[in-house]
Amino acid sequence: MLPAPLTMEVRRGAIAQLGSLLADSRVATSGRVAVAVGAGQGDKITSIVAPSLGEARIFRVPDGSVDAAVTLGADLRKGAYEAVVGIGGGKTIDATKYAASLAGIPMVAVATNLSHDGICSPVASLTHDGGKGSFGVPMPLAIMVDLDFVHDAPSSLVRSGVGDVVSNLSAIEDWQLGNAERGEPIDGVACAMARTAAEAVMGRSDSVESDAFLTVLAEALILSGMSMVIAGSSRPSSGGDHEILHAVDQLFPGTSNHGELAGIGAAFCFFLREDERRLGQVAECLRAHGLPVSPTDAGLSVEQFTEAVVLAPATRPGRYTILEHLRLSEAEIRDRVEDYVRTIGR
Repeated sequence: MLPAPLTMEVRRGAIAQLGSLLADSRVATSGRVAVAVGAGQGDKITSIVAPSLGEARIFRVPDGSVDAAVTLGADLRKGAYEAVVGIGGGKTIDATKYAASLAGIPMVAVATNLSHDGICSPVASLTHDGGKGSFGVPMPLAIMVDLDFVHDAPSSLVRSGVGDVVSNLSAIEDWQLGNAERGEPIDGVACAMARTAAEAVMGRSDSVESDAFLTVLAEALILSGMSMVIAGSSRPSSGGDHEILHAVDQLFPGTSNHGELAGIGAAFCFFLREDERRLGQVAECLRAHGLPVSPTDAGLSVEQFTEAVVLAPATRPGRYTILEHLRLSEAEIRDRVEDYVRTIGR
């Protein structure tokens, strides 16, 4: 049987109905549930959920760090909670996922923005003294997306979810390349789910101002996360595109957000593959949603992006993508980056 969340809801006012979900005996039998909320919207969220959650203990998650997740995990163990609800953006949900895994209890994810596919993924991306790391975690037991909060989130964060889900197309190409060149096992169902998620978003003519678009985007990001659960790795949603964004994060932290860099990475990887059709489709979609397409759009010089592409394969040792396949020298990479910037500018 394919893994799937107990329930998935994408609508306005979802948080206010959280109490009815937690009353489900499949989530908790005694009602001893903890709620973790992000620092930014803590008071607003608490005022909505507190009346319906009874004795539930509310914890504040200060950031998306390993330290914050470990502290929360220790609190969950000491309190003998049956489940924990993570409410907030990607940092809060990732910290709560990791804390839940440390405490050995299920987690319910309630997303208040749609910046990337971490809502449902089996990965928690957390910061630590050495930078940023990815940690394997169980997927959430249930998922809710509150469109009222999504509309209130910075539009740049919501739009970045488009870049992350569209980058699936590049990641799938890399997985198929690994299968063809190295005999790497590939899961057709995971590929189909990740591709369907990307195509669903690319096929829309509306944008983040529309509830209909946000619903499709939320479903696409959740589907993308589920494809990783089925694959047992991030392969269907993370290829050379994500290697590049992780390298940018290491070398030039704070340059841009995850989804924006994923979109640029995907477009550049299609350029490297000389796939003009897909490059055009991805670039058109990114531009339609106000996302950067060229590294210079995100504040990266040709030299900086070249440095990131050179480092990129080292961020995912053992993963085979178009970057490892071409094995370009630094000088060759610089030439390709310059060509890409010129091409995409036209």
